[in-house]
Amino acid sequence: RRRSRSGEPSRTKMRKDVRILLVGEPKVGKTSLIMSLVSEEFPDVVPYRAEEITIPADVTPERVPTHIANVICIVYSVNNKKSIEKVTSHWIPLINERTDKDSRVPLILVGNKSDLVEHSSMETILPIMNQHTEIETCVECSAKNLKNISELFYYAQKAVLHPTGPLYCPEQKEMKPACIRALMRIFKVSDLDNDGILNDNELNFFQRTCFNTPLAPQALEDVKNVVRKNMTDGVCDNGLTLKGFLFLHTLFIQRGRHETTWTVLRRFGYDDDLELHQDYLFPLLKIPPDCTTELNHNAYLFLQSVFDKYDKDRDCALSPEELKDLFDVFPYMPWGPDVNNTVCTNEQGWITYQGYMSQWTLTTYLDVQRCLEYLGYLGYSIITEQESQAASITVTRDKKVDLQKKQTQRCVFRCNIFGASGSGKTGFLQSFLGRNLMHQRTIKEEHKSYYAINTIYVYGQEKYLLLHEVFSDFDVLSDAELSCDVVCLLYDISNPGSFEYCTKVFKQYFMDSKIPCLMIAAKSDLPEARQQYAASPMEFCRQHRIPPPQAFTCNTAATPSKDIFVKLATMANQWIKGAIVHYMFLHGNTDLQHMSQADVKSSAFWLRASMGATLFAVLGFAMYRVVIRPR
Repeated sequence: RRRSRSGEPSRTKMRKDVRILLVGEPKVGKTSLIMSLVSEEFPDVVPYRAEEITIPADVTPERVPTHIANVICIVYSVNNKKSIEKVTSHWIPLINERTDKDSRVPLILVGNKSDLVEHSSMETILPIMNQHTEIETCVECSAKNLKNISELFYYAQKAVLHPTGPLYCPEQKEMKPACIRALMRIFKVSDLDNDGILNDNELNFFQRTCFNTPLAPQALEDVKNVVRKNMTDGVCDNGLTLKGFLFLHTLFIQRGRHETTWTVLRRFGYDDDLELHQDYLFPLLKIPPDCTTELNHNAYLFLQSVFDKYDKDRDCALSPEELKDLFDVFPYMPWGPDVNNTVCTNEQGWITYQGYMSQWTLTTYLDVQRCLEYLGYLGYSIITEQESQAASITVTRDKKVDLQKKQTQRCVFRCNIFGASGSGKTGFLQSFLGRNLMHQRTIKEEHKSYYAINTIYVYGQEKYLLLHEVFSDFDVLSDAELSCDVVCLLYDISNPGSFEYCTKVFKQYFMDSKIPCLMIAAKSDLPEARQQYAASPMEFCRQHRIPPPQAFTCNTAATPSKDIFVKLATMANQWIKGAIVHYMFLHGNTDLQHMSQADVKSSAFWLRASMGATLFAVLGFAMYRVVIRPR
């Protein structure tokens, strides 16, 4: 005979072992219970005390190795009233004194020696169980007759594997806040069209995801009918609302089916404390040195579906309310106001679809672990039915291999920008996002970003160019600041002392490097001052065989030109492919006396290539719009 707040065993992945402690008055049969389970026969000679024993997995219903304390069994003898009285007068108070109230160990009441009496002790025990919510189960058994022995240890395991405590408050007869928060996230992730209702397709996907089997149509209707009978707004448009979803799980718990709720929680990444498990948020991903991380095609498709899910007004941008709704499944707001100055936005300052994808690309490149965490909150592995978020990442091969093979599959190129303070680096970054000087003056200093990322077409192929503004007051540059695909040396033509800074950076770090460099003559709308350096910027570039300075200004009435960024992306791409980008490609007026015959041939090639790149960019853009749904 037994009374339990639990139900059937679960097939979810759970902890690797369970520790059970048996306590009780002398001679009630604690050791006999253990010996009977292990040997499957009643011992003739019982030791005074059993040492710690591991019960093999194959003799327990949950197939979990069990140590003799995640759960405490209080054993009493059904034919001994004194041992029953001691349950409440001694053992429960003793245990509660030594355990924290918020994380008390579940208790099992075990009435042994049922073979010696004809009556049950349950009438006496059930009031005790109702008085103490930490008691999960009451079981009567017999070590001598092997009655309910395996059941006893099964319920002891279950009290640990599917505990009531984290889910439900018996006094208030409702689920605890942490459980509600977790189930609300699960509902939002499962609500694929974000209409606030789980329709039949979404419910079947949810059922198959959690329990590996779909619900029969009649079973689906039965579930909804149960909700309808108990609450007016639990079902809407023949779909399950959030209130209905939470009600069902409350019902499961109240009826002792904790394992159903726990199966769902664990499938969606939650641990025993209802926190998302570290292994779920941060799956193992090996990244060798000199390799970068990018999102693969399936990841972009998933992120596109997430964007569509929350872009309710279909304006191809996420308003602050839509963005908040999207990140409601996160424990914190992952994007700050600086993101709006890192990627493209619309006229209202809302992140566009292009900007949204760019920010995800930037996060993946700079901090792939953070990207994995974010995808975990969104339920990537569940929705895409992948083993983990690691399936969303492409780890590019070592750049040295790309250089040897003269080809690359990389889609993200990094450009580090160096320049003296006040030279115009911020304006350069913001112009990449289509913002002229007038727009830039509206940006608050605390919302400033040192990164900008956008798409660029190189020979008809869409690439991401990531710009990073490096602090000007450096002593020694870090490996991260030196690791890039192209270097941008930017000076203010109106400031006589601005160019010298660029020469120092170049000579100290990049003169002997194979990384291509481009000199930017910023603020070209202002009068040009003679630079306080031995050689002019043009002469310096010729001496060091780098392209001549490129005039640039963001002080325009219209959107600033993107030509300079196409050149940077092309330089980064062609450097990896082993080509040398000479300045006929970058500058129309070239002094051929400073170039070898091979250089002339190469330059002529780049002139033709630059024209071809423009044509390919136009055609490629049109083709891209045909293949991918317009934004």
